[in-house]
Amino acid sequence: EVQFVESGGGLVQAGESLTLSCVASGFTGVNPAIGWFRQAPGKEREGISNIRRNDGVTYYAEFTKGRFRISADNAKNTVYLQISELQPEDTAVYYCAGDPFGVGGLSQHNYFYWGRGTQVTVSP
Repeated sequence: EVQFVESGGGLVQAGESLTLSCVASGFTGVNPAIGWFRQAPGKEREGISNIRRNDGVTYYAEFTKGRFRISADNAKNTVYLQISELQPEDTAVYYCAGDPFGVGGLSQHNYFYWGRGTQVTVSP
């Protein structure tokens, strides 16, 4: 069974940093990639970044502007998302998801497996 579980969310103050974790168990594929997405209240879910397991290649959405960093520990089946200089507009539910074919990019229809999300709330 494939399972994605996010953790590390919480309530933080603006300007602080946070690291989210995603444990992906049972996840395999041709060229698997794991991505991070978020959904703010009243908004559509958007892609943040992804990383390919086989070669570590990463991709970032333009809005991340260097504040977000994705990394992976393949031995632990874990992908991390570091967010620095958090702002209230970063408040959202953060999800990780798996693309077994590593098609590339952050098109959500390429991601077959999804976690339930972890809430990040940033106070002013």
